[in-house]
Formats: sequence, structure tokens, C-alpha cells
Amino acid sequence: MSSILDDDDFGGLSLSQRAMMAARGPVGTRYLDELNPAQREAAETLDGPLLMLAGAGTGKTKTLMARIAHLITTNRANAREILAVTFTNKAAKEMKDRLERTPFHLPDPVRWMGTFHSICAKLLRNHAELVGLRSNFTILDTDDQIRLLKQLIIAANMDEKRWPARQLAGIIDSWKNRAWTPEHVRGAETAHFNNRGSELYAAYQERLRTLNAVDFGDLLLHMVTIFQRHPDVLADYQRRFKYILVDEYQDTNTAQYLWLRLLAQAHRNICCVGDDDQSIYGWRGAEVGNILRFEKDFPGAVVVRLEQNYRSTEHILAAASGLITANRDRLGKTLWTADKGGEKVRLIGHWDGDEEARWIGEEVESLSRGTRGLDPIPLNGQAILVRASHQMRAFEDRFLTIGLPYRVIGGPRFYERQEIRDAMAYFRLAVSPDDDLAFERVVNLPKRGLGDKAQAVIQTCARAAEAGLVMGAKAALQQGAITGKAAGALRAFLEGIGRWHAAVLDNSDHVRLAETILEESGYTEMWLADKTPEAPGRLENLKELVKALEGFENLQGFLEHVALIMDNDKDQSEDKVSIMTLHAAKGLEFPAVFLPGWEDGLFPSQRALDESGQRALEEERRLAYVGITRAEEICTISFAGNRRVYGQWQSQLPSRFIDELPGRHVEILTPPGLYGGGFGAATASGFGSLESRATKADVYNSPGWKRMETRATEPPRPKARTVTTVDSVAFGIGDRVFHQKFGYGEVIDLEGDTALIEFEKAGSKHVKAGFLKPAVGLDDVPF
Repeated sequence: MSSILDDDDFGGLSLSQRAMMAARGPVGTRYLDELNPAQREAAETLDGPLLMLAGAGTGKTKTLMARIAHLITTNRANAREILAVTFTNKAAKEMKDRLERTPFHLPDPVRWMGTFHSICAKLLRNHAELVGLRSNFTILDTDDQIRLLKQLIIAANMDEKRWPARQLAGIIDSWKNRAWTPEHVRGAETAHFNNRGSELYAAYQERLRTLNAVDFGDLLLHMVTIFQRHPDVLADYQRRFKYILVDEYQDTNTAQYLWLRLLAQAHRNICCVGDDDQSIYGWRGAEVGNILRFEKDFPGAVVVRLEQNYRSTEHILAAASGLITANRDRLGKTLWTADKGGEKVRLIGHWDGDEEARWIGEEVESLSRGTRGLDPIPLNGQAILVRASHQMRAFEDRFLTIGLPYRVIGGPRFYERQEIRDAMAYFRLAVSPDDDLAFERVVNLPKRGLGDKAQAVIQTCARAAEAGLVMGAKAALQQGAITGKAAGALRAFLEGIGRWHAAVLDNSDHVRLAETILEESGYTEMWLADKTPEAPGRLENLKELVKALEGFENLQGFLEHVALIMDNDKDQSEDKVSIMTLHAAKGLEFPAVFLPGWEDGLFPSQRALDESGQRALEEERRLAYVGITRAEEICTISFAGNRRVYGQWQSQLPSRFIDELPGRHVEILTPPGLYGGGFGAATASGFGSLESRATKADVYNSPGWKRMETRATEPPRPKARTVTTVDSVAFGIGDRVFHQKFGYGEVIDLEGDTALIEFEKAGSKHVKAGFLKPAVGLDDVPF
């Protein structure tokens, strides 16, 4: 076994240095003088377990760095005996930069300051042989990991298309986040991946050892294993790391939690900084319970609440605090600011999603010019934070149209996403079968057995015929250069291109054609079969793409529009409005923040609620809290009365989170008539129950609709004003009806044989006319 780290890695100051520091006593403590009382208490409470419960914008990093400085200046520890960990390289760099700016001179840098993974990688290289590795092991990236798992799946005689490697990677990563080695996988978990997940996990780990490699999950897992199986190694690090500081503790997973507990159980000098109200990463393994049970894990722990906020206005903080109190599992704190007043949180409802994007675009420009009586807020001081990435499309389209510079943070812009580029390539082939670049992109997507060799044959045949790749593919089939299943798949692909091109020439419904292309090509099915966490988001983006086609006369016009706006987007200005998801916004702050799409089903996410119930609802609410607290001066929440869902216009209910906002801190901007006059009955405690919101959601019959129906982008009004049931009973808009399941309601809209009904108890529903009866009296009610 290699020796444990030597004195050069951890060693203390020289005897002369220690003597000099002891002789002159603590260095100046100006860094403490700059702290408020709670911050100073946290910085000066040095011994034993400490939980610094730090709300958004309360100066936690400043306090954490002051604590490190105090440990050193009071001679409790030298810089090499302090372990400080966080989650991202950006956060670790900020910690180091802040410490360097602390107003005193450090005799030695804090060497053990970094991310969980970087520190564990450094430790593991000193003890690699204890887990069957050599110290020069390789850390695999995601692509290498997927490739290796795919080999193992094929070797196990499993269908890799049905059981994709990316899905297995996600399962194994979740097990490693819980510190499970292959032998620890038990119970219901063994049923994962066709009951062979744990078997493949063991084979994967053995293969990694053979390759002298690890993945990112192994860095923590191996160190936890070493600490558990080798008490002498653990004891040495416990002795050397005298003080442990952890940032963003609410985001730790089980493996990180165990690693920290093992290191801290001897001296118990651990300071964890976090905010249970900002725990929003449960979907990737974070356990909010780690911070909630801190006092139980470390009896006698001191809890210091940092509640004075230096970022946001009084109204923004009060709105966020009022919202988060609805969560049951929380430690509890209330943010406040010494600066009184400021703008209330603004709430506005819109007719539809396009109207929402238009209004926000105009408001961004207005704020940047300072035309609302406020100081101008530059574009880079404004952000639009969405719950799901597919919501970005409406804003990107609008901003490109009006020439408003923007940047997408945390991912590619909508039309640059992989699935969108793939779909656009299919559309380009339908319009122009001679588009060789589009052909090359999708000829084997989804996989059709037309790999590099087959495509090389097609290229050769195309060059020989001095024609495009479609003609080259036809020639390859005629000449028998491609045979077997690949030939059948290529023939079906070419027939599809011909069929889609004919539909374009016939001026068929281009929206329906786009859906047909994605279905017949197998592209939609490919993502439906994909079990990775990214797949549902990609499918939502494809639906959003098809929705975007509605604003154009044909497929070619849409393709030209996208090509032109992307080509014209050459603005290199740094002054750009930011668009990002709420998850990507954590840790950021902006003078003005827009929070669109606050509707039940969208936010909170129905998919999350279906998967995890109450636990997911509380995490969604924490996400809403994070969104509001990103705003410094202006926070605007918006929702739409109508959105197209799965190709159908549906009336939307405002998010239940809106009900939980304290009314006295909210300014309602909703146009009169929309949603019952814009929640005019708002009280100090909220905006009413879900049932009351349902009764207010009659946007179709409100006076506000009459003004809005003339707008060009309004959802098309149906031509038919009456519909006939299977019993030959006719009814029209405004009639009262009865439904066996949903009860009484009123006809709001009609299209074909489908009616939109505003039910008294169930809200808005699209139902087939055959399931409705006229509500003319008690005799018609089936008891």
C-alpha cells in the first residue's frame, strides 16, 4: 500500500512560523467587522458541528471565507488542516478568489479546497490499490462510459435498442449516488434493466478495473469504500483534516453525505452551509433529508440562521417567504432586508402563450429604456426563467423577430438542439430531396443498419451517376450494392421521402405533414423508446417545433424563416437578455426576472407530480422559491389562459403556487375580464382555492376575450356553432350540459364533434359530444 500523504501535502507551518504567529497573536479581524451579527456568530463558532442555514442572498460565501480566515488567524488550524468542499468548479474558484481578497495575508494557501470529485480524485490516487486500481487510473467521460456499457449489453445477448446503454448508465449512477457497490443492490432495485441491472453493474465495475479506469461516481464510491474497510486510512485523514467546511449541503447525495460523516465523526468540527428551501436537485440524487436531519446526525450542533438578505426588495422576499411556508419538510427561516419598499411582485395573466411572449418582449425593451419611471435596466440585467426548456421556443422566436439580443444559458438555443436539427433535416428532405446534407444527417437516424460502410457505397454510386445521394441510394439498391435488412430499410426510407415530397407539392396540411414525417420515419418512436432522463424533454421540444409551424403557410416558408433568423443573429453585443431554466438559474441574480408559464401541469410539473407525489410538489415549490429570489428589483410572474397541448387548445388553470403568494406583496396586472377580472378578490393570505380558480377560469366568455379575439395570433375560433349528439340532440355555445363523470357545466367552445366544457367542479375539459346530455332539469340527471 502506498504511504498516506506526507507532510508536504498536509504538514503544518514550520516551528518558526508557529512561534511568530503565537508571539504576535491574531492578525487584524477586519473581516469580522464587516459581518452582521448572525454572520459573525457563524464565523466565530469554530468548535463542534455547525449548521449555517443561509437563505438566498444572505452572504454565505463571505461568511464561510471569514470563518476560514478566523480558524487560521486564531491558530485553531493552519491552512493545510482545513478541508473545504463544494459542488462546482465555479463555486470552488469563487471560494478561492474570495479567500485571497480577505483583508489579511494567508501564510499558506488552503490546498484542500475544491469540489467533492476533485478532492476525492486526489485522495484516491494515493490509495488506488485498495480498490484494485493503479494510481495513474483514467477518469472516463460520459461517451466512454456509454460505449463500454453498450459493449457489455451486447456481450450479455441483450437488444441494445430495447435496453439502451444510456439508460443503464443512469441506473448505475443512481446506485453510486447511494454508495451502493454491486453486492449492495437488492430488493426491488434488482428488477431494473430487465432484472439484469446488478449483474451488468458488477461486470461494468470489473471491466473498469481491468482498464484501470473510473467514472465520476466511482470517485466518491471508492473513497467511501476505502474509509469503511480501512480504519487506519480513515483515522489518518480524520487527524489531518481538523476542520471541515461544506457549501451547498442541501445538494449532497448519500455517497457525499457518508464520506463527510466518516471524516467528521472523530473531531466533529464540521460546518455545513446550505438552504433546505433551495434543494432542487432531487432528480439527480440530492437528498434534502441530509440537511433536515443535521441536528440528529450531530447532537449538540449549533444552528445559525442567516436571514438578512442583501439582494432583493422587501416585497420580493415576503412573496418568496410566504410561498415556501406551504412546505412541511423544512427547518424554517424568514428572509428580510433593511431596505424597505421597492416594487411588488407583479402577476399577469395572458390570453395564450404567444401573447405572453409578446408582452414580455415589450416589457424587456421598456425596462431597458427606463420608460416605466424606473432607472434603465440593461438587457444583461434581465432574465427569463422557465420550468421546461421547450418553453424557450416562443421567447426565442419573438426576440429574433423583433431583433432583441438574447443568450440561452445552460444549453443550446432551441433551433440548435440535436432533436430540432434532426427534425428540420427531415423537413428539408421533404421540401427538397436533393438536400444531401440533410440526407446524410438522418439516413441512419434512427438506426436502419446504414452505417459508414453502406453510406460510403451510396456516395460512390452518387458520384458515378453524377447525381445526389437520393439518386445514389436508388442506384445502390438497383445494383444490389446494399442487400439484406439494410436494403429494406433504405428502400422504406426513400419511399418515405418520395411520399412526403409529394405531400409538399400537393400543398397538404404542413402541420399534420410534419407530425407524419416524424412518426413514419421512426424518429418520434426512437425518443419514446429512449429511457434516459433527457428523452421526455426532447419529445416536448419536438411538439413545440410542430406547434411553431402553425404560424406559416407551408413547410418551405417555415424553413426559410428559421434559416434567415439564425443567419441574421450575428449580434456580438454582450448586452443580451438571458433565457434559462429555473434549475440553471440557481446561484445567479438579476435586477429583473420574468417567470412565465405558472400553470398547473406546467409548473408544478405534472410529470414530476405523477412520479413522486408530495415529495415532488415540495421540490417544485422550492424551485418556485429559487426563481423568485433570483430577482433583485423586479419580479414578474405570468401565466396563460390557453396553451396548445398535444395539438389541442386547452384552457389552463393558474399554478397553485399563485394561490400561495401573500396578496399584499403582489401587484396584479392581468387585463380586466381575463380570469374573472384578475383575481380581484385577492386577500392577504392568498388568491383562493383550486376550486375557486376553476370557476374564475372562464376566459372564453369574459369581457376581456372580446377585446382579445381580434388579435392575429389568437387561437382560431371554430366555424361550427352547434354540435349534435348521438341522440340527435343539438346544443351550442352557452348551453348547460351534464356529464356522467364531471357533472354540470357550460359549453365554452365547439370544434367538430368535440366540446370545451367549463365544469362547475372539474374545471375545463375537452369531451366528445356523445358523452353529454342537455341539463334541462332533474329528470335528466342519472342517479
